[in-house]
Amino acid sequence: MCTAFCITFFFFTLLFSLFSLLIFVLRLKVGCNCEICQAYLTSTWTKEFDNLCDWFTHLLQKSATGTIHIHVLGNTITANPENVEHILKTRFENYPKGKPFAAILGDFLGKGIFNVDGDSWKFQRKMASLELGRTSIRRHAFDIVNSEIQSRLLPLLSLVSGEQRVLDLQDVFRRLSFDNICKFSFGLDPGCLELSLPVSEFAEAFDLASQLSAQRALASSPLIWKLKRALNLGTEKRLKQAIKTVDALVQEMINQRRDKCFSDSNGLLSRFMGTINDDKYLRDIVVSFLLAGRDTVAAGLTSFFWLLCQHPEVESAIRDELERVVGSSDDHQQMASFDQLRDMHYLHAALYESLRLFPPIQFDSKFALEDDILPDCTFVGKGTRVTYHPYAMGRMERVWGPDCLQYKPERWLKHGRYVPENLFKYPVFQAGKRVCLGKEMALVEMKSVVLAIISRFNIRVLNPNQAPRFAPGLTANVRGGLPVLVQQK
Repeated sequence: MCTAFCITFFFFTLLFSLFSLLIFVLRLKVGCNCEICQAYLTSTWTKEFDNLCDWFTHLLQKSATGTIHIHVLGNTITANPENVEHILKTRFENYPKGKPFAAILGDFLGKGIFNVDGDSWKFQRKMASLELGRTSIRRHAFDIVNSEIQSRLLPLLSLVSGEQRVLDLQDVFRRLSFDNICKFSFGLDPGCLELSLPVSEFAEAFDLASQLSAQRALASSPLIWKLKRALNLGTEKRLKQAIKTVDALVQEMINQRRDKCFSDSNGLLSRFMGTINDDKYLRDIVVSFLLAGRDTVAAGLTSFFWLLCQHPEVESAIRDELERVVGSSDDHQQMASFDQLRDMHYLHAALYESLRLFPPIQFDSKFALEDDILPDCTFVGKGTRVTYHPYAMGRMERVWGPDCLQYKPERWLKHGRYVPENLFKYPVFQAGKRVCLGKEMALVEMKSVVLAIISRFNIRVLNPNQAPRFAPGLTANVRGGLPVLVQQK
């Protein structure tokens, strides 16, 4: 019986492999012979570009309309602000996340806010906005961030500085933001940023699940990953195992919150638990908010410090502003208050400029419910995947001018004060009805971390001339992290 099973499994695997090869060949030879599709399918684009987002940017820059179509993916990609406004606002109802997108991320994100439409999305957004919209809650989040900075981040950097050892700053930021989001949203402290930098089984599984889920969207046919999932093979087997680990630890988190009488507690999880009795649904909500609160903040900080090492004049200007607003820069123990952060326009501009060039979410996709025509006259057929690309938009001369590739915080300032841009020109925090609810708190966390570090330490990136190379994932995760040397002032 065992032998029969092995033989059956062998032939099943062989047939699957042949079928996958057939799909690839059909896509390569019959599906589309255009230059772009051939470059994508054969990966010849990697000869010139380290990152897929840079290749897409190159194609969009060459396009007369700022829009391209990858036929083998059924994906229309745009960096045209008018198109973005059309998708996210004018015809919002025609461009939901859609079932194909929900299927790609469904195993990981489930029915969380980033993977649903309709009533479920409206319910989660309403509940979150009730919690995040209050000034008192934002001040509470600010206190949590400052506590984590004072009790863990600064002691860690001081220790590393004394030992003169290399530190992965991206890893530090991911640990920091994970501790913060867990404390704020769930009332729990995972202690990821303790001095020993403990290995986090949850964090590793979360990262792997994010990476492998994103890779599904890059497949030339969804049949490939769906068959691999059905047979529990390769990346799909690893994804299943990673999600199992995430599920177990999130359930433990829910149980702990329930044991602490959540009805009398603050936090997003407590608010949702007061309304929802389905632990699977709660799990999906938790995972989505972890993704938003951990990965995006860490990605933004990582890119910012890489840019800061390229532009010491920006760091000097931020320090000058800190001294002007808060007081003497010699007082290293003094932290900017919640209200003082609002007065630091140059710091705000420096962060916005960094996010323009390196948005944590490099692109976002929707699916057209019905045929449509974009403002640049691009036809979009029913069921077509439509992607707007913030990473590419930040590098478009027609959008940001001839100096679009330069890091210039001054472009956001007028008479020394920050002046916002059109959200559809700068959809880093999305725009329209899905605009990011946690935007202000994310910025407060980033500002607090930046000021705490640059007022006390000199950070030197080991490879400052090597541009970030991004790993596949739902957020911009730099391959190899950001190795730095830390020197205390």
